Amino acid sequence: MKNSRSLTTEEKALLVNLTPDIYGAFAEIGAGQEVAANFFKAGGSSGTIAYTRSAYDMKVSDSFYGKCKRYVCEDRLMQMLAKEYETLSETLPDKKKDSRFFVFANTVESLNYHKTNQGHGWIGLKFQMKNNAEPSEIVLHVKLHDTSHKRQQEALGILGVNLVHAAYFDQDTIDQFLAALTYRLPRERVEIDMLRVLGPDFAHIDNRLIALNLVKNGLTDATMFDQSRAVLQPSTALYKKNVLLMRGRFRPMTKVHVDMIDKGMQQYLQEPDVDADNTCVVLELTLKDLTADGKISEKDFIDRAELLGSMGYTVMISNYLKHYKMIEYLSSFTGGHKIGVLLGIYNLQTIFDEKYYNTLKGGLLEAFGRGFGHNIKMFVYPAMSFDGEGNYGVDNFQLPDHLTGLFDYMLKTNKVEEIHNYNPDLLHILSDDVLKKIQDANTTWENDVPESVSKAIKFLGLFGFHQTEPVTVKSKQKADSEV
Repeated sequence: MKNSRSLTTEEKALLVNLTPDIYGAFAEIGAGQEVAANFFKAGGSSGTIAYTRSAYDMKVSDSFYGKCKRYVCEDRLMQMLAKEYETLSETLPDKKKDSRFFVFANTVESLNYHKTNQGHGWIGLKFQMKNNAEPSEIVLHVKLHDTSHKRQQEALGILGVNLVHAAYFDQDTIDQFLAALTYRLPRERVEIDMLRVLGPDFAHIDNRLIALNLVKNGLTDATMFDQSRAVLQPSTALYKKNVLLMRGRFRPMTKVHVDMIDKGMQQYLQEPDVDADNTCVVLELTLKDLTADGKISEKDFIDRAELLGSMGYTVMISNYLKHYKMIEYLSSFTGGHKIGVLLGIYNLQTIFDEKYYNTLKGGLLEAFGRGFGHNIKMFVYPAMSFDGEGNYGVDNFQLPDHLTGLFDYMLKTNKVEEIHNYNPDLLHILSDDVLKKIQDANTTWENDVPESVSKAIKFLGLFGFHQTEPVTVKSKQKADSEV
């Protein structure tokens, strides 16, 4: 047999078909009608496929799975997986005794006739890795970038076969699984911006690491997860919402970060076009912020994820180094709702640095048009001056003469505003200094972080923290007696 990484789509489908104990069903609604066909065309499908179900009309879909507000969404996919697995198990109880059951499902919107939409879909697999075991699940969201309906359907057919095959034969590591899943599907064709696993076969997997690997391996530019560790699909989670974004390293979260969020949120909610009930705060980590010495430490990433999650924040991981690209991305699904960006004064200095845009033909002006032409406002937190004399903020912001007019324009058009009522006693706190104190067991770091952060760092042993027991007369006597 060939190495599974080099198998064609037909060979993968045939291998699944010829594995005697793999047995299941396919359910495809909307435009995703290609996956089951690949297994039929490969041959030997009678030993693998119990039945297939297909629906295009919404009323037919509702008759199978019940009503749903949206038809190409995660909720519909989960209804499909649950319903079909139940049907398969109840219809063939004797077959289940010596088979590993699976249900593959998808609900897809492909390119329409006028090519005015973004093809995308939800795809899932509910399956038994071992005979008589509880089922596990793999759920993913894809964007389809081919420019023809036919090509998008072909891509879905390949992806579906890859998923079934990889679930059974290529899941030793996250990287191996992702490589097998996207085999023959370059990013130009298919983008996976959400993937999660659940069940007994994946008890050892942290879905946040999958999210990290999606971005790290170039399968998407951004994904996100919430405080409960659940991976989210960004355009669904932030659809037509006001977003307050803060970009940073958060290594660790300090009192400055919290003050920036609290005071910035107060001002953001005072904007006339911002609805507090429709606002989401997102803390973003870029791959650059996660990289040290050319590598990304998964332990360091999880430390930061645990800390931010313990504070109730939603976290985004992205490969958008430039601010304007991040704003373009968010604006594509916030539906014109206001995007607020919290940043420090020195980050604002970087945004106005013309060298930052030397890859754009239009330079700084092109970037500002692409990023800040949207409904966006930057809330700027001041810092201590380099010379230690006073604070550095929007009022004394220093720019080359030829850029002062642009900055004045942004002030007058409500694109930039300094954060008011900040705590000046916190401006000396720097995350790098706090991290060094933690690693050096210098307990003064606790003064620089919120109490909840201090407790989390100690309890979870984050950022190299090691609990040291203070030496007392009683503990010394106990140690001496044990010797």
